[in-house]
Amino acid sequence: MSEPEVVVYANPDLLAAAVAARLVTRLVDLQAAKGSASLALTGGSTGIAVLEQLHQSPARDAVDWSRLDLYWGDERFVPADDDERNEKQAREALLDHVPIDPKRVHAMAASDGEFGDDPDTAAEAYARVLAAHALPENHGTVPGFDITLLGLGGEGHTASVFPESPAVYETERSVVAVRNCPKPPPTRISLTLPAIRRSHDVWLLTTGEAKADAVALALSGAGEVQLPVAGARGQRRTLWLIDRAAAGKLSHLYQPPTA
Repeated sequence: MSEPEVVVYANPDLLAAAVAARLVTRLVDLQAAKGSASLALTGGSTGIAVLEQLHQSPARDAVDWSRLDLYWGDERFVPADDDERNEKQAREALLDHVPIDPKRVHAMAASDGEFGDDPDTAAEAYARVLAAHALPENHGTVPGFDITLLGLGGEGHTASVFPESPAVYETERSVVAVRNCPKPPPTRISLTLPAIRRSHDVWLLTTGEAKADAVALALSGAGEVQLPVAGARGQRRTLWLIDRAAAGKLSHLYQPPTA
């Protein structure tokens, strides 16, 4: 498992633009090397801002969108047309504007979808989707996502794995239903930490002073039960991409590079 690397940007706008540029470069390199790429998306203001920047970038068309598989790290279990839904936000920000193959967009079910208002069945169905796309070299039932984008909350959650919740103790399942979330909407579907750790690269994106405590704790070795984001690691690389405010409580002994 990789050790965290940190890059600090001056402000949220610069971070979103820089991460979009980094994402284009990495996807193009992956497609050149092996023909296709896979990306797990995140919601939240920073994750969606990156997709908006990618939509606006002149380099956007360097990516062969028809050779990209898309997944989600978590989803709000709401109706398909609900503005809270991560998939809807991603489509409006980017996916509706690029020639992506619909068969390669692997969204989690909505609460008014084929499984009805049953998040457990929807989570089990997404686990089957992941298993169907796992390759022998992945050594399990989760694809080795090339890149997983994640955000984090001020209390340290990532995807929809919250501190000391049942999801943070999960070691067998790749996808779980999450109920009674401490922030709305209360019901969600999420990858588990073991599933996230099958990713080649994990990129953690966050901005703002409200996240500074969680960032500092995660990078100082906090346990994942109390701070789930501390357990989000990539096999090849774990990259924290944060703004100056979110980096405000990092130890003066730890000096990450500044972009």
